[in-house]
Order: sequence, then structure tokens, then C-alpha cells
Amino acid sequence: MLRWIIFIAIYIVLGLYTLQALKTVTRFPWVYYLFMIISILVLGNFVYQFTWGETEGRVLSRPKSYAFGFLITVLTFQFITIIFLFSEDIFRLLAGTYHKFFGSSKEFSLPERRRFLSLIALGIAAVPFGALLYGMYRGKYNYQVLKYNLEFEDLPDAFDGYQITQLSDIHSGSFDNRDMVQYAVDLVNQQRSDVIFFTGDMVNNKAEEMYPWKDVFAQLEAKDGKYSILGNHDYGDYVPWPTAELKRENLEELKRLQKDIGFDLLLNESTYLQKGEDKIALIGVENWGRGGFKKAGDLDKAIQMISEDDFKILLSHDPSHWEDVVIPHKYHYHLTLSGHTHGMQFGVEIPGWVKWSPVKWRYKYWAGIYKEMDQFINVNRGFGFIGYPGRVGIWPEISVITLKKKILT
Repeated sequence: MLRWIIFIAIYIVLGLYTLQALKTVTRFPWVYYLFMIISILVLGNFVYQFTWGETEGRVLSRPKSYAFGFLITVLTFQFITIIFLFSEDIFRLLAGTYHKFFGSSKEFSLPERRRFLSLIALGIAAVPFGALLYGMYRGKYNYQVLKYNLEFEDLPDAFDGYQITQLSDIHSGSFDNRDMVQYAVDLVNQQRSDVIFFTGDMVNNKAEEMYPWKDVFAQLEAKDGKYSILGNHDYGDYVPWPTAELKRENLEELKRLQKDIGFDLLLNESTYLQKGEDKIALIGVENWGRGGFKKAGDLDKAIQMISEDDFKILLSHDPSHWEDVVIPHKYHYHLTLSGHTHGMQFGVEIPGWVKWSPVKWRYKYWAGIYKEMDQFINVNRGFGFIGYPGRVGIWPEISVITLKKKILT
């Protein structure tokens, strides 16, 4: 209770401070009232969703995620505005102090706020405010097809030009727009890839989240099949279960759903993609993540049926597995496909110029193609979203990778 009181008090103080900028810029009272009404509604919804409306589990439900998203949007607007106001108030305080001791009147008085500075503050604050709202309204379904050509000297000849589509982090429990999800699935099929790989996190918590979307994802097509692995959210670890048996049944139900959708689920095992006499080893491990994440992945078990000399593609949900286990492993893994990071669903990307997200402080390999010791990894930015119900700058991704035979010169 004390934490809520402190939080609400701070929120109100920030709101009153921001209100000063509005009063400096405009004299229309309806603007002040609109700001106050929006701020109160956002705060009230957040408090309700995270107290009386709270659902069990560490993953935010859809109503909670929107309450969180709107709160972050308003707080971002307030913080940026306050940075400008506070810097000006320091100047005003110093000016008032100077006039008190060195001015002719010897009176302490604060100079009026400068209207243009408040205008600048509100204008700059409006940019992330609008971006966060756009991210919740449209950005989360702004699917991007990102295409990569990767060259390998030892790629089997028959696989020169072989095309892979990778999806990751569907998080079906967060979806709220069937038409846009259908659009994305159609976009995947339009790529006409030879094979489709899904690299984990089909749901947020429970298999039942996939029921409304099962028929949509069953439409995914690839002539050489569809393969999948599990991500950390697929095990149901983030909600309490009345019994261990119910948790186990939930995982088994998710496995059945993946089969019904048409995925061949690889659980620390391998298979081969065959074209004539040539073949590629496909390895899929269960989730293995650094820190407190589940470490069910067993790479040594997964490779028992393949040869060291095979060309290898590894499906592993968390890129920290690639960094900690795969790169230094005794076998050479030509291409690893991961996801997990979502690119934090927030950042700035201008191809060829800038690629930045706060998630880079947690994960060294967080989005796109990386190469270490002549081994590649693609970290997919994710198909869905979780937590903040949107995306800003880091858009949902459909990865299309074409394998090329490197010509020796």
C-alpha cells in the first residue's frame, strides 16, 4: 500500500509540474482539463489493472499490458517536459537570488517562464508520446520482410540458392487483430521459401492462447516442411499451476498444437534436409538461456545422429546460447537461428546507418546477422509482442535467408 501511495504522489507531482508548461503556452482552460482528465484516467486504469484487476502470473495480461503502455506514454511525455522546465527553473532561481542580493530593489522574485522554451519542451515531448501511441496502434503489426544472402564455401551444391523463412516469438496471447495476423501469414507464404523455421515462444503462458490462431498459422506453406523449437515462454513457467500434472499437460497440449499446425517440433534432436544426394543437418534444441532462464537445451544430445562434417543449421531460441555454448563447441555450426530479444520492441534502425536499442546492454547479439569464427547467427526481432503492447522503431520481422555457395577465387 505504501508503495502505491508513493507512486501516486510522484505521478501527481509530475503531472502538476507538466501542467505549468501548458499554462505557459496556452490560456485555454479546456487544454488543462483535458490533460488532467487523461492523466487521471491513465493512472486510475493502471492502479485498477495492477490491483483489483490483477491476474496471476509474471507475464502481463492484455488489459495490464495496455495499462502499462499508456502509463509509459504519459510518463515519457511528462519526464521530457520536466527536463526543460527544471533546467529553466534552476536559471530562474539563480536569477531571483542574484536580484535579492545584488539588485536595486533587494527583493526576491522569479522571472516569468519563457513561452518559447515551454513550446520546445512540449514539442519534443510530443514526439515519443506520439511514437508510443503509434506503436500500440499500428507499429506492432508493421511487419517487415528482411532478406539476407549468406555465403558458405562448404554449402552442398544442391542447396545453392536455398531459401529459408524464419519466424520467432509469435506470443499469440498478445494478439488483438485477426486481419493483421492473417496479413502477416499471407506475407510469409508470398516469399515462397523452401522451408520455414519457427524459433520459439508460440504463447505467453498457456497453450490455449493459440486456439484462436491455430487455423491462421496452419496456412503457412513450404515445400520442404515447417520445423520448430520451444522458447522460454512455451513451458508455462511464468504462471502458477495448481499441480505439476496440469503444467505438464499444458506443455503436451502445446506440442500437439504445433503438430496440428504442421510443425515438426525438434526437442534436442536433429534431422536432415535432403536434395538429391546432398543434405543439410538441421538441429533443434530446447530453450537454453543465460541467467535465470530455463536451460533445457542439450546440444550434445541433439547432435548424436549427425556427423561433424555435415553442413549444420541450428535452431536455438536464445542468442546467449550461441555466445556461451555454440561458438566454442567442438562442432562447427554454419548458421544458427534465434529470437528471444524482440529488439526490446523499441529502438532506432536506419539500415546502413544506425541500429540501436537498450536491449544491447543485455544481449551482445540482439537483432540481425552476426558472424563469429566463421559461424553465422540471425537474431529475429520477433513476430509478436509482449509487455508493452506495441513496437517503436524495432518492427515485427519475417526473416528470409538465402544460402549461397561461395565461389573460390
